[in-house]
Amino acid sequence: MQEINQKTLKDSITFQGVGLHNGRKVNLHLKPAEVNHGIKFQRIDLDDNNIIEANYKNVKSPVLCTRIENSKGVSISTIEHLMASLYGEGIDNVLIEIDAPEVPIMDGSAFDFVEEIRSVGIEDQNFSRKFIKVMKKVEIENGSKYISIEPLEKDLIIDFEIIYENPLIRTRRKEFRLSNGDLTSIYNSRTFCLYKDIDQIRSQGLAKGGSLDNAIVVKENEILNEDGLRNGHEFVGHKILDCLGDLMLSGYRIHGHIKTSQGGHQLTNLLLRKLFSNDSNWEFETFGGKKEDPKGKLYPKSIAVNA
Repeated sequence: MQEINQKTLKDSITFQGVGLHNGRKVNLHLKPAEVNHGIKFQRIDLDDNNIIEANYKNVKSPVLCTRIENSKGVSISTIEHLMASLYGEGIDNVLIEIDAPEVPIMDGSAFDFVEEIRSVGIEDQNFSRKFIKVMKKVEIENGSKYISIEPLEKDLIIDFEIIYENPLIRTRRKEFRLSNGDLTSIYNSRTFCLYKDIDQIRSQGLAKGGSLDNAIVVKENEILNEDGLRNGHEFVGHKILDCLGDLMLSGYRIHGHIKTSQGGHQLTNLLLRKLFSNDSNWEFETFGGKKEDPKGKLYPKSIAVNA
């Protein structure tokens, strides 16, 4: 059954950790927000121009993470795991205060974010939620990489394939259907890298905060983490987690069927840009409740659907 109303947190949540790429200590605060606020980050270490809207149009240089930037050049990076948590847990409106330019990596998955969100609870705001309904197939090809989205009624499917030469990771594929309800294996899937790539990544000034505590490291056919994998699909599960977080940058939950091979942050962002570049590709749908915003303006392109 569709959750027809917008939702926010019942109370504030605080996290502490380090940034995966900059290695800096960071404090993160999630705070309840009013109807139609959406998801916004506020850099509280800065006095001016410190609000960054979580929107696909604000994505800049999505290499090894998703980074968003406002019109004044103020940015926040590695937002994808937190955004995936908000997508999966049904949070529409939240203010995210942060005192550094990167979201803490925690254990490399969404586990800590989801646990804390569930511990404080979710507040139903009794105000209509909008969904993006995909009207026709949109696709992006970039060499051997591919991603597409096509119409699907009242659900989201992510069919994700990864292809690695590494003998342990190999080619893996998993289909995730949001309506199944259990996101545990997706939430728990950690970021990963190849041991042979670490020096190159760090030479770019990245992964300064990376360790076996927050990433799976694969060396040839061996996993260097003592506890191994959390589940048999953890590699591709993490890619689905990233994709879910990047889709949340549409500002809404999406009804559509995504198929991708060797996808990533950049490809998902290109897909959203192409999807929303033409009004015939999509439209809003609602499932009952109010259909007007607090200022009395009708949502654009909205269609009402009986649940």
